[in-house]
Amino acid sequence: MKTPTLENERVKLSPVTLDNYHHLISISQEKNLIYFSPSDISTPEKLKTYIEVALDGFQKKTVIPFIIYDKLKQTYAGSTRFGLINWENKVLHIGWTWIGHEFQGSGLNTHMKFLMLQYAFEILEFEKVEFRIDDRNQKSRKAVEKLGATLEGILRKDTLMNAGYRRNTCCYGILKEEWPNIKSTVFKSL
Repeated sequence: MKTPTLENERVKLSPVTLDNYHHLISISQEKNLIYFSPSDISTPEKLKTYIEVALDGFQKKTVIPFIIYDKLKQTYAGSTRFGLINWENKVLHIGWTWIGHEFQGSGLNTHMKFLMLQYAFEILEFEKVEFRIDDRNQKSRKAVEKLGATLEGILRKDTLMNAGYRRNTCCYGILKEEWPNIKSTVFKSL
């Protein structure tokens, strides 16, 4: 399996590797960047381990990890991935997304999600895309809702966080048959 490069005029999503992840070191150390994530990328060593786990998932065909390049600002912005890829049932998750604070609210995330949803539904021909978000993370929940995803339920205390807290996870989804309408309404400006 080869990681695709997804891009439009605003953003380029290319394979993250052990040769390019160093572009993310300064961003990964921004305060509270992934507060609502069970991952820890707060040091260069922890970021490398995070990338190695993603690359291991890629080898097992359950993850497709990307490094995000903002073409407008001409710099690297963060990381995202397809994960928990179920090839048989044609369902995958979009997540593990983090972009530096300066890129948040800039429209970059909308461009990224469009490319990823388009690839999942139109190239891979998957039936469903899911998003899993900490129920306390209102900012991410609102962003996914703006994309047209439907809240399907909340998994109670299903994920152990770094500080020992067990979070509730909101499960959102977009179905293949919903994609054409979402594409022509939510993403019409793209």
